[in-house]
Amino acid sequence: MVTSYPLPEGFTELEVFGIGTILLVEALLGFCLNGLTIVSFRKIKELQTPGNLLIVSVALADCGICINAFIASFSSFLRYWPYGTDGCQIHGFQGFLTSLASISSSAAVAWDRYHHYCSRRQVHWSTTISLVIFVWLFSAFWSVMPLLGWGEYNYEPLRTCCTLDYSKGDRNYVTFLFALAIFNFLIPGFIILTAYQSIEHKFKRTGQFKFNTGLPVKTLIICWGPYCLLYFYAAVQNVTFIPLKLQMVPAIIAKTSPTMNAFLYALGNENYRGGIWQFLTGLKVEKAEVDNKIK
Repeated sequence: MVTSYPLPEGFTELEVFGIGTILLVEALLGFCLNGLTIVSFRKIKELQTPGNLLIVSVALADCGICINAFIASFSSFLRYWPYGTDGCQIHGFQGFLTSLASISSSAAVAWDRYHHYCSRRQVHWSTTISLVIFVWLFSAFWSVMPLLGWGEYNYEPLRTCCTLDYSKGDRNYVTFLFALAIFNFLIPGFIILTAYQSIEHKFKRTGQFKFNTGLPVKTLIICWGPYCLLYFYAAVQNVTFIPLKLQMVPAIIAKTSPTMNAFLYALGNENYRGGIWQFLTGLKVEKAEVDNKIK
């Protein structure tokens, strides 16, 4: 006999099922697209360039976000979190690690493209490997802090997934939030913005616009901006005045990031797309010399 658990407070059965379904679709679509990005890089020699390694770092992080979303979706269908307090801490850590790594890896891609288009300096394997290692270690450092007492992981309002606890708004939370925001959102965002602005100026001078330089910044703001607004609001106001359903919206929007990034950095890249096509069909696209362009 299947046990029926009570609905999370503040949510109807349809809303819980709807959130679980949305998270499941986001998880499956994002994981498939980013998994294809990773496997294509592994199988197609022409894709194996230093710059594309940074795209793979984004894809790996986004696969992690998708796994996190899948677990949250499964728990939503159950109506409760089945993995206990320790499982909540692990889920929060894993989600935070992959989210921060995705944002920082996107900044690394922007830095690489700045050199490709503006300085004309070739980035070597040793540089990109070191950069990828730094991105993941740096993200791990900030993600482990709540486990050590600076910040705290706790349940989302639906209580079927876990993230940074913003409900208390105490000094511990505020100090962690501001340090986190500076090093993991504002600085990467500044790198992305300035890199693509420099690339756009380069395109204007040459008259050759090879891709939309505004998309990476817009994607970052759309996917992660709502979470930032919620977190900062919780730092200055009592977040309990925000309806629980509305508090879940930033989490759902953030989970679209893997799919958006897959289209932005892999499927939207003419040469990377050619490598994916070659992997899927065995047909090599002519002049598939791989670089980091987004069409």
